[in-house]
Amino acid sequence: MRPPAAAAGAPLLQVRGLHARYGNTPVLHGLDLDLPQGQVTALLGANGAGKTTTLRALCRLSVQTSGRVALGGQAIEACSTEQIARLGVGHVPDGRGTFLGLSTEENLRLGSHARASQQGAEADMERIYGYFPRLRERARQQAGTLSGGEQQMLAIGRALMGRPRLLLLDEPSFGLAPLVVKDIFSIMRRINQEEGVTILLVEQNARLALALAHRAYLLETGRVVLSGSAAELRSNPAVQRAYLGE
Repeated sequence: MRPPAAAAGAPLLQVRGLHARYGNTPVLHGLDLDLPQGQVTALLGANGAGKTTTLRALCRLSVQTSGRVALGGQAIEACSTEQIARLGVGHVPDGRGTFLGLSTEENLRLGSHARASQQGAEADMERIYGYFPRLRERARQQAGTLSGGEQQMLAIGRALMGRPRLLLLDEPSFGLAPLVVKDIFSIMRRINQEEGVTILLVEQNARLALALAHRAYLLETGRVVLSGSAAELRSNPAVQRAYLGE
């Protein structure tokens, strides 16, 4: 059962005092985050700041956590990774997580398993192919033979097959050619604007992330040190020096 829709103006995702660790190694130290419904929020920071761990903590994926996490007003911090996916959270991990031995179409169909119902799955396949026509051309092709850009498109498409209300994206531009990155970010903007999918974006390219995002948080060593609108962070001198090369 999905949580109720967030009230107008309320955050879709609200995080309070989120801690995370791997074994005895703490990584996150009490994060507070608010993700407005229907907006793109960027999570910025240097390597090792805790960005990827934040996404994993929200999904309870391979990391130990404490703190409060609410989706649409419903507490989810005690839910399993599978339950969180069924409640409407899609995760595109770093490294893409593509099943290389399966075909493109088989990968997409796996994405629909997170949904409560398979009704409309075929229509959603067509919707994904509309965003990513190249995936239709590669439908029968083994995923391991796709280019890096095509695998990234497939990873995003597979997550969208779960009909997420919240999409967690981890470094979607990593290792891709600039033109491919431009295409993918253009499609992510369409998905946000046309479908109202809320997005939490981890992206090393701060300039790219802030161009897409409405709001942003800056992490340093597992703590939020700066937050505000994307425009505010773009104009912050410290962000400009450290992350925008200005």
